[in-house]
Amino acid sequence: MIENLDPTMVNWARAQFALTAMYHWIFVPLTLGITWIIAFYHTIYVKTGSEEWKNLTKFWMKLFGINFAIGVATGIIMEFEFGTNWSNYSWMVGDIFGAPLAIEGIAAFFLEATFFAVMFFGWNRVSKRFHLFATWMVAVGSNLSAVWILVANAWMQHPVGQAFNPDTARFEMHNFADVVFNPVAVSKFTHTTSASMLFASLFILSVSSWYLLKGRHVQMAKRSIIVAAVFGLLASGFVGFTGDEAAYEDAQHQPMKLAAFEGLYQGEKNAGLVAFGLINSSKKVDDDQDPFHFEIRLPGILSMLANRKFGSFVPGINDLVYGNEEQGIMGAAEKMEKGKIAIAQLDAYKKFKKAGDEAGAAAALSLFDQNREYLGYGFLNRPEEAVPPVALSFNAFHIMVVLGTVFPLVFLAFLYFSYKDTLLEQKWLLGGGVIMFFLGLIAHQAGWVVAEVGRQPWAIQDLLPVTVARSNLTAGTVKTTFVMFLVLFTVLLIAEVSIMLKQISIGPEEN
Repeated sequence: MIENLDPTMVNWARAQFALTAMYHWIFVPLTLGITWIIAFYHTIYVKTGSEEWKNLTKFWMKLFGINFAIGVATGIIMEFEFGTNWSNYSWMVGDIFGAPLAIEGIAAFFLEATFFAVMFFGWNRVSKRFHLFATWMVAVGSNLSAVWILVANAWMQHPVGQAFNPDTARFEMHNFADVVFNPVAVSKFTHTTSASMLFASLFILSVSSWYLLKGRHVQMAKRSIIVAAVFGLLASGFVGFTGDEAAYEDAQHQPMKLAAFEGLYQGEKNAGLVAFGLINSSKKVDDDQDPFHFEIRLPGILSMLANRKFGSFVPGINDLVYGNEEQGIMGAAEKMEKGKIAIAQLDAYKKFKKAGDEAGAAAALSLFDQNREYLGYGFLNRPEEAVPPVALSFNAFHIMVVLGTVFPLVFLAFLYFSYKDTLLEQKWLLGGGVIMFFLGLIAHQAGWVVAEVGRQPWAIQDLLPVTVARSNLTAGTVKTTFVMFLVLFTVLLIAEVSIMLKQISIGPEEN
């Protein structure tokens, strides 16, 4: 369907964007979450006037600043990649996708940057209350940035508020409010920010646990742990709630993603949720292999999660690829036929318009309009191309869920022994606490793998596959920049880790 397509180039472009996004996401959740906790520490200092709380606030603020600087660098590069590797995407949806990114840069980022300087350099230069206000504004600005980034990403997952212009072959925004209040955007923002707060709590827990094991900065570490554990416990509950809502939105708008991360090949009523299983990574949609080597399911839970109703039907991968007439599900094969009609009629419409045949153009446009929602499927060569990597989606989702279940138990344990004033005696817990940050990082990365790998092969769900969104570059060009970015990001990561470890080793000021 696509002339001169180099699949190797597409794969390298996808790999490069995945590399950039995953490196960027090492830094972002810590920035989003820790700002709120720092603001809370700062509030306690202003209320109490205690120099110990001031030193504690300045210490975590310093670690936040190191992380923030590196995160900005990787984020800028990621946005440039839309123009370099995905120029067709930028051309076709720039009117929509560019708007939230522009707002993020003009409004949210400038708000954050303005108060950032006051927060860091305002000690003893501005009033305590204005300084505290600046700290809270940094937290607000950081998370406002996340709003607009996630609005843009959610539109790719569930394109709303737009219409395709057949004269320009571009998607144009028709309703900005629909884009902003897209239900997928709401669930993405709430889930991502609450998960970021949880992640930041784990970071504070890890550093503070290390101090307690070393017998250093004991009072500061205990105070940091109590606040972080409370924040983390509350965030854990919200992560579970918003995660459930995100899965529900997937079921409504991206049923293939839900089927992939549950390894559900054959749809069923009263579908069970896989609590634990070893998925068969060699299983293909068009073969007879068993999807799992073994599995443990919770009966009926997936139906409840997907449709808010026990006993309801949840479509599987086979239903979504080949259709299920009994359940009224149109398969990818039928959608491809309609998509090919849409592409052919769009081409005919342009030819009729060029020839001045208004009647022919109107007829072609009418037929195009009847099939326009399946436009993207017309670029697929086989129905099976609509299936994302199932094993990767399944494993990433279940790693995220398992770790998300462990974290609140860890926070409860820290709070319990803090309350008993025996935390220093629990070497096993403190040792586990040190590695919690790394487990949190794994959970966050797994979450984004689910979100982005699970929607493949689409750049825009159902409307634009990545094979069409790409730039006209050679595989060698993209491979070269991939290696360059890999080296650059690795150097930046090593630099951050080195600086961060040095500051942690120095520790906070003490009176």
